[in-house]
Amino acid sequence: MKNIEQNWINSFKKPLIISGPCSAETENQVLETAKKLDKNYIQVFRAGIWKPRTRPNCFEGIGQIGLKWLNKVKKETGLLTATEVANSTHVELALKYDIDIIWIGARSTVNPFTVQEISEALKNTTKIILVKNPINPDVDLWIGALERLINQGIKNIGVIHRGFSTYKSIKYRNTPNWGLALKFKKLYPNIPMLCDPSHISGNRECLFEVIKQAMSFKYEGLIVETHCNPDKALSDSQQQIRPEQFVEFLKNDLFKKTNSKTEMELEHIRVLISELDQNLIYLLSERMESSEKVAIIKKINNLLVFQPKRWKSLIEEYKTLGQKLCLSEKFIENIFKEIHKESINLQNKIINNI
Repeated sequence: MKNIEQNWINSFKKPLIISGPCSAETENQVLETAKKLDKNYIQVFRAGIWKPRTRPNCFEGIGQIGLKWLNKVKKETGLLTATEVANSTHVELALKYDIDIIWIGARSTVNPFTVQEISEALKNTTKIILVKNPINPDVDLWIGALERLINQGIKNIGVIHRGFSTYKSIKYRNTPNWGLALKFKKLYPNIPMLCDPSHISGNRECLFEVIKQAMSFKYEGLIVETHCNPDKALSDSQQQIRPEQFVEFLKNDLFKKTNSKTEMELEHIRVLISELDQNLIYLLSERMESSEKVAIIKKINNLLVFQPKRWKSLIEEYKTLGQKLCLSEKFIENIFKEIHKESINLQNKIINNI
């Protein structure tokens, strides 16, 4: 895969910008949104035709008629078109209506059987096929999806980084996990990577922040959700913005002069450190929730809060593990003494009804 040339990206002005609504809802909505996207900055119009939803009875896409609307967008605006497919029937219809760019969504990427079905339906196509990262942070699944496409003679491929689902996230809908995405980018620098800041952020407030971060990491493009009336959108309304707002950002902010190379390198590392630190805080929160459950059991059974034998056994185990990971014993001991102290204080408050 490292030896496969991906020159298709060079036919686009960089960065490649794909934009449009999460879902095609009506012909007027699709056309109004498309006509407000400036072709000087945006080359491809996107719209979801089939929407995989977590639960039934939600809006699951308009279906085949939406492909006709995409054709109309292409004819009236000159924008190329893009949509997501999740099975072989979707592929057949997308090809029938001459959709220019097809992507495989995160829920599909996680299932090798689904990816294989889609790959076989796309066999030998010259269309551009993009693969979103799987919802769970598994690089091998992402790579495997691309390999399945390549095995079917598909030449024009790329990936979309849309973030990863985690057990807890406060700021974003999906944790960016920049480190993992950059690991993929380092392994396969020949594979164009686009960022989907809409699905990472899950809200308008963080959207531009995520875009700027992705562009500082030299991503080849963006796929951003825009809607002519986002508050009334039938899916993912909170993460969509008006097309005029996005165009204004592209004109005035995206291409601003960046810092020096050294400053950029430091900023990149700091972003990764900040993400790791936030994960540590999430884990500590989980740790204290478990301590609360332990306290309730101890209270019911009249057990002592401090268990010296268990504490001694654990700290020795953690110091040994730390050594294997090149962390000093003193460092590990200090950290877990503080965690243990906080856990004891929390348990005492619960047991004593403080």
